[in-house]
Amino acid sequence: MGAYVLSDNKTRTTVDIYGQQYSIVGTESISHIRLVASIVDEKMREINGKNPNLDINKLAVLTAVNVVHEYIQLKDAYDTLERELKKRD
Repeated sequence: MGAYVLSDNKTRTTVDIYGQQYSIVGTESISHIRLVASIVDEKMREINGKNPNLDINKLAVLTAVNVVHEYIQLKDAYDTLERELKKRD
C-alpha cells in the first residue's frame, strides 16, 4: 500500500477492501484510514459469510446498512450517557 502526504494536510493511501484496491484521500492519519478500511473489509467478509450468494453491490449496501445501524446505536448510547452526566452537574 502506497501512502504519501498531499498539500492542504491531506494524505493519500491505497487500501484493500474485499479484494479491491482503493485510493483514499483524507485529512486523517494513514493509520486511521487503514483502520477504517480494515473494519469495512471485516464487516463485508462477516456479512458474506452469512449470505454467500450476495453480489458485490448488495453486499456493499448491506455492509453500509449494518455499519450505520451500529453507529446509531452507539450515538444513542453516547447521548444517553451525556444526558446522565449533565444531570449530575
